[in-house]
Amino acid sequence: MVSRVIPVDPFDLVIFGGTGDLARRKILPGLFRRFCAGQMPEGSQIIGAARSDMDDSGYRKMVADAVAEFGGGADCDNGTLDAFLQTVHYVTTDAMGEGGWADLNSRMQKDCVRAFYFSVGPSLFGPLAERLHRFGLATPDSRIVVEKPFGHDLESAKALNATLAQHFDETQIYRIDHYLGKETVQNLMVVRFGNMLFEPLWNSQYVDHIQITVAETVGVGGRGGYYDKSGAMRDMMQNHLMQLLCLIAMEPPAKFDPDAVRDEKLKVIRALEPVDWHHIVRGQYTTSGDVAGYREDVDDAKSRTESFVAMKCHISNWRWAGTPFYMRTGKRLKARTSEIAVVFKDAPHSIFGADSGRHRNVLAIRLQPNEGMTLDVTIKEPGPGGMRMMDVPLDMSFAEALGPDVEEAPDAYERLIMDVIRGNQTLFMRGDEVEAAWAWTDPLIEGWQARNDVPKEYDAGSVGPEDALMLMHRDGRKWRDIKA
Repeated sequence: MVSRVIPVDPFDLVIFGGTGDLARRKILPGLFRRFCAGQMPEGSQIIGAARSDMDDSGYRKMVADAVAEFGGGADCDNGTLDAFLQTVHYVTTDAMGEGGWADLNSRMQKDCVRAFYFSVGPSLFGPLAERLHRFGLATPDSRIVVEKPFGHDLESAKALNATLAQHFDETQIYRIDHYLGKETVQNLMVVRFGNMLFEPLWNSQYVDHIQITVAETVGVGGRGGYYDKSGAMRDMMQNHLMQLLCLIAMEPPAKFDPDAVRDEKLKVIRALEPVDWHHIVRGQYTTSGDVAGYREDVDDAKSRTESFVAMKCHISNWRWAGTPFYMRTGKRLKARTSEIAVVFKDAPHSIFGADSGRHRNVLAIRLQPNEGMTLDVTIKEPGPGGMRMMDVPLDMSFAEALGPDVEEAPDAYERLIMDVIRGNQTLFMRGDEVEAAWAWTDPLIEGWQARNDVPKEYDAGSVGPEDALMLMHRDGRKWRDIKA
């Protein structure tokens, strides 16, 4: 099965920070794959903009190297890479000054979609937005793509939104979270709202609890300076996991429309109850074997920044009253995996007796690796000797179920960039959604600071601190195993 390519209109895409890591690893290789798929129409152009002194030829060489290194084996007919590179240009631009803006404006085409990707730090968002208007690059239909972090707390998020709103309408602002571009995340909405099988059961009457796990095997790496000022709560929980929580818990929107979907997500965030301090566990990985600990990675022997967070929270509405949501994320864990698990309640009465054991239906949605879904169902264990029962998964791995060509489907960044060109904001966060998430998150962080909280230590390569296991154990539940 080959993914269907939906054409887009010709466009100019300017990548501010066009020589940066994100552009090299994700944006440029993704655009090349869209070019190979025939989704980049004739007349479109990609313009890298950064402070580095470079010409078109030098930038095209950098782009070719990035495609070779990070393109995931993307290959097209002979000459296609050269054809793609002819659409690529570069303008040396000073985001905080005057240099390069007139040249950049002269490169822009008329009568096509204009998109500006802010692949830079948040401190440059305001100056870039202002200069786009001052130098005549922004049109009424232009779009800007803003990378996270969307602020450091509620106050800074409001200030950032206000700065962008001075120059662009909310309908022109695309706050990108690559998790929302994953195939399985979007499939989650289809599974919920496109199948009569699940929606009647999707409530506190039938769901015992829901687990959301995003585990990483890597440490903070070269991001130590940034990460030590943010921590797992700001870096992952407030945005990525919050978005997954919204999609799993929201009410059916009236239609599949950007604002209808985002209205329902906003209601979930606003219905989140404050979390008691004893329902949150913070952790920090320590040295294990030849793997350095967090404090060594950030070069601060007294750092109290968390690299792991687990929590139990509740949503105060009719659908989910009484159903706990358990979320955890961390670095240097035993495996890299992202999963949402919907754990259904036991049957109200077992006719098979106590010896049959405890069995539950679990719908597990894997975001990475090996995107797909499994539904655990209970069957009789084959063989004589009584009514022994076992749980087996009904497995829908995308690569197996949809054929080998499914791996050619666009990755998250490719899909989201094409949505920007189309003007579809469904998978992008709205300003009030970001502010509501910070309004819920800030009191948790302030509570840690007020209590002078010290993260619990855990070994690199483990499943996290022991206290996180106890968080579930106290409720008579347990975390699903972290496995690749």
